[in-house]
Amino acid sequence: MQIGVMIKELRLKKNLTQEELADRCELTKGFISQLENDLNSPSIATLTDILNALGISLSDFFSRVEEEKLVYTPADCFEKATDDTLITWLIPTAQKNMMEPILFEIEPGARTDADLPHDGEEFGYVLAGRIKITVGASEETANKGDSFYIRCGRSHFMENVGKEKARVLWISCPPNF
Repeated sequence: MQIGVMIKELRLKKNLTQEELADRCELTKGFISQLENDLNSPSIATLTDILNALGISLSDFFSRVEEEKLVYTPADCFEKATDDTLITWLIPTAQKNMMEPILFEIEPGARTDADLPHDGEEFGYVLAGRIKITVGASEETANKGDSFYIRCGRSHFMENVGKEKARVLWISCPPNF
């Protein structure tokens, strides 16, 4: 736990400068700066004074649930590329969640690796192109705008049967890694 980082976050939410917080706690601006940069540690009494000035109790401070990231940018994503397929994990920490959203980009004539039977369900939405979905011995074709749903008790994969790159949003529940 980075106490200094959490104190800085609370201070900024209260629109206080380091100097203003220091004055309220009878500390120096330098001490607050070192604390926020995790270069020193406060005593329990000093921490209590700081937290009181920030309007939070010691017990609430330590029981705070960290807010989870809400928006992910392309810079957050993880990609795996082969000659004919690009797989992008849209939420990099999805393996800890109930769902795992993935974007598949498949060149014409290419196919994904077969997913062996496993527990769970998967949903797909074709954003562009035309794909063939194979689940066990069954095959279906899906075009742009079509969606599909797979119970994962059988081997399954996708193949681009169109003339343009296929893009498919794929959501696994639970994550399959």
